[in-house]
Amino acid sequence: MTTPFQISRRSFLRRCSATAAATGLPLWFVTRELEVAAQEAAAAKAPVAANDRPNLAQIGCGGMGSGDAQGASRKADIVAVCDVDENHAKALAARLARGGKSPAVYTDFRKLLERSDVQAVINSTPDHWHTLINLAAAKAKKDVYSQKPLTLTLDEGRHVVKAVRDNKIVLQTGSQQRSDRRFRMACELVRNGRIGKLHTVRVFVPAGLVGGPFNTAPVPAGLNWDFWQGQTPNVPYVKERCHANFRWWWEYAAGPISDWGAHHNDIARWGIGLDGPVAVEGKAVTKPVPGGYNTPSEFEAVFTWPNGVKHIAKTTLDDTPYGGIINQNGQRNGVKFEGSEGWIWVNRGTLDASKDEIYTTPLPASATRLEVSNDHLQNFLDCVKSRKDPIAHVEVGHRSASIGHLAGIAVRLGRALQWDPEKEIFTGEGAAEANPLRAREMRKPYDLSFIA
Repeated sequence: MTTPFQISRRSFLRRCSATAAATGLPLWFVTRELEVAAQEAAAAKAPVAANDRPNLAQIGCGGMGSGDAQGASRKADIVAVCDVDENHAKALAARLARGGKSPAVYTDFRKLLERSDVQAVINSTPDHWHTLINLAAAKAKKDVYSQKPLTLTLDEGRHVVKAVRDNKIVLQTGSQQRSDRRFRMACELVRNGRIGKLHTVRVFVPAGLVGGPFNTAPVPAGLNWDFWQGQTPNVPYVKERCHANFRWWWEYAAGPISDWGAHHNDIARWGIGLDGPVAVEGKAVTKPVPGGYNTPSEFEAVFTWPNGVKHIAKTTLDDTPYGGIINQNGQRNGVKFEGSEGWIWVNRGTLDASKDEIYTTPLPASATRLEVSNDHLQNFLDCVKSRKDPIAHVEVGHRSASIGHLAGIAVRLGRALQWDPEKEIFTGEGAAEANPLRAREMRKPYDLSFIA
């Protein structure tokens, strides 16, 4: 006679097989993860009410913000949206309208944070606005899902960590590759010595844009250009500076270093398993066009970690033999871990190794396990309820963003630097030149007093 348990077990095994086939991951890894998920679900005895949906607010309503908000609206209620471009805010509010009701529209995030019905915010603004908004949200006791990189500078990271911990809020950095099975498995295999002694990590990212010189133009109606610039120097409006292209300007970001680099360097650090490197050297491979985008479209940075691992981050073209995601320019991106007994290559579409048995052979029960999340936003929402740290909590976001900041400083100075990851200062030769670059002067009124 077939028992309910047997039926459930067969169904579970079919699900494991289907997931393994869909992801290309080995059955042992998928089975282990789904068993853990089933145990956790059984342990959560309290049923979830149909209306148990948190109230969220979306800050930053452009392309990324719109996508974030629409994804979140399937799991939570978006009750307010905010953007210094009123057109973006109104357009997103209209897209989120349900049953004739739309989210409230704001152009100043400080006003939005005064709402008592907002439990958490999604911060999808350009990099130079992440910190002030996250600090203000922490002060208002709102939990935060913040896009990567967490900060614009090294110094900002220390402020954000303190504010999150002092105010006891939950912060999830949008480093969603930590919620991807491929990246987690790759890092677990590396951390458990499956490729022998790790000696090199290679991070490949697509190159940035080259363009310019650009002409100034009238500020579009509905855009508060002064507010958009925030802490950065006030300059005439240039269409190519604003919205999606902000990432190719040093004032607002760090080009490819902080774009795809923020994702893949986070995975490199996860696999290495340490807080930060002890040395970095960098160079710009290409020079920007005068009057155009001012971050180098191609760069190379080399980090040395306390355990001797070399970590090389660079832009790359299609002559690399590692496979993986290819963009419109024929470039590939991903992370390659190299050890004394083989290598592992991973990105959002591929997990490969020098020998199949590196990943097909199950890890022992005593192996080091990394935290499991298969849905980055859901992990955040679960932690909003449980008050536990999410998988990419504030220290994770700060330490991983720091790798990009270190690379950016080394690239701009074009030299080798020594770094103390505990004190978070440069030491030795070049320190006097590099340490002031850990912070940037913030244009008033958009300094820390803006959210006081």
